[in-house]
Amino acid sequence: AAVTDTYSVASLTIFSGGTAASDSQIAQQMNVVDAALKAMTNAATTLGAAKSSIDLQKTFTSNLMDSIDRGVGQLVDADMNKESTRLQALQVQQQLGIQALSIANGSSQSILSLFRG
Repeated sequence: AAVTDTYSVASLTIFSGGTAASDSQIAQQMNVVDAALKAMTNAATTLGAAKSSIDLQKTFTSNLMDSIDRGVGQLVDADMNKESTRLQALQVQQQLGIQALSIANGSSQSILSLFRG
């Protein structure tokens, strides 16, 4: 749940009209300014902590995405190596089958040539 704090200074009057304010009025206005500064400092502290937390989350998320990308890349590479090996095995089987048929056909031709003559 998001927490929202709002700070504002609506108006600040130290001198009214053309006459200087009394010492008590100035002290009162200084208290208002001090309170506003304190509130703004607290707000800045809260914002700084939130920024730090967001930066940590951003770094964590970035590192997590990099790790996932590397992991997926390794899985794809591993599957490609496996499939390449499987393809080579099938090609060797095909070549052996062709050679076996060639030998079998050659043998029958030799036997027929003996009977002919």
